[in-house]
Amino acid sequence: MCGRGAASRLEALAGDLGFRRTLVVADPGMVTAGYVAAATSQLDTAGIFTATFTDFGENPDNVMVESGRQFAAPLAIDSIIGLGGGSSLDCAKGINFLLTNGGVMADYRGYGKAARPLLPMIAIPTTAGTGSEAQSYAVISDAATHMKMACGAPSAAPRIAILDPDLTVSAPRRVTAMAGYDAIAHAVETWVTTKRNAVSLAFARAAWDLLGGAFERVLADGTDIDARSDMLVGAHLAGMAIEQSMLGAAHACANPLTARYNLAHGLALSILLPHVVRWNAAVAADRYAALAGSADALASGLERFATIAGLGGTLRAHGARDSDLPELAALAAQQWTGTFNPRPFDANAALVIYRAAW
Repeated sequence: MCGRGAASRLEALAGDLGFRRTLVVADPGMVTAGYVAAATSQLDTAGIFTATFTDFGENPDNVMVESGRQFAAPLAIDSIIGLGGGSSLDCAKGINFLLTNGGVMADYRGYGKAARPLLPMIAIPTTAGTGSEAQSYAVISDAATHMKMACGAPSAAPRIAILDPDLTVSAPRRVTAMAGYDAIAHAVETWVTTKRNAVSLAFARAAWDLLGGAFERVLADGTDIDARSDMLVGAHLAGMAIEQSMLGAAHACANPLTARYNLAHGLALSILLPHVVRWNAAVAADRYAALAGSADALASGLERFATIAGLGGTLRAHGARDSDLPELAALAAQQWTGTFNPRPFDANAALVIYRAAW
C-alpha cells in the first residue's frame, strides 16, 4: 500500500492477515518520533496484543537478533511488524527466522535454509533506502567479525509493505542522503548483474528514473512530499530488482569497510560506486550508457550526487591505510554479491577498485 496516510491503514491490514499477538520491531528513534505509539494504538483498537522490541543498533547483528528472540519467545507471537529503516526491517526478519525455526542466524546464511514458514510480517519503512520491505532476505551482521550475512527464505518476505512518505519526513538530511544513495546503488547494480532478467530490468529502470529525479530535490527540501514519495517508491522498486537479480562489486567492497572502519553503508557506497562503474565499463559500457549516455557520464553523475549529499571522498580520508587494502580485498572477494557482478570479480579486482577509491 502506497501514499500519504497509508500508515493509518495498519489496523485494517493487520486484521486482514489475522494478526492477534504481534511483535513490533522498531529502533528507538521510532519511539521518539511517535510512530510506534501511533502504530500500537491502531492495533490496540483492533484488539491486537502488541509487544515492542527496540534493543538493537544501526547494523543489527546476530546477538541483537537473539536478544529479540528471547524477548518474544514467551509471548506466543503470531505476527511481526517491522517499523523504521532497513535495520528495523532486517532485525524483524532475523527474529522471525529464529522464532519459527530455532538455531542461530548463521544457520540461515544463503537462501532457503528455513525448514518451517516464517510468521506473517508487515513492513513499514521510514527511510527510502534498503528496499528491505520488498525482499525475502534479512541482512544481519556477525557480531564477532562484523561482516554481513544475507539470510533468505521465500516466507521471509513481508506480506504487506506500507509506503507512506509522511513517515520519511522526520529523517535527518544525512540519513536521507545515505539511505537514498544506497537505493541509487541498488538501481545501478541490478541494472547490470549477470542474473538480470526482464523483470529486474523493468524494476531497476523505473527505480533509477524515480531516484535520479528526486534525490537532489529531497536533499534541497526535506519537506517536499512528492520527492519523498518518489524516493520511497524508487527504493522499493530497487529492492524488488534486487530480489530478482542481486547486486555486484560495489556492495561486495562496501561490506568490509563497514566491518573494519564502522563506515556507514551508504557512505561506503558513495565512495565506491563511481569507481565500480568505471571498472565495469570494460564489459558493461552499453548497459550503463542506457542510463546516462555513457559509463563515464554515469560515474560522474554518481560523484555529483555524492558531493551534493555531503558524501563520497576517499578511503584514506575515512581512515583506511594503503596497507589495509589487500586484506579488505580478500574479504570483499568472499561476499556473495560479488559473484553477480558483470565483470568477473575476485580479490585482485577488489584491490583495483579499492586503490582507485583510496
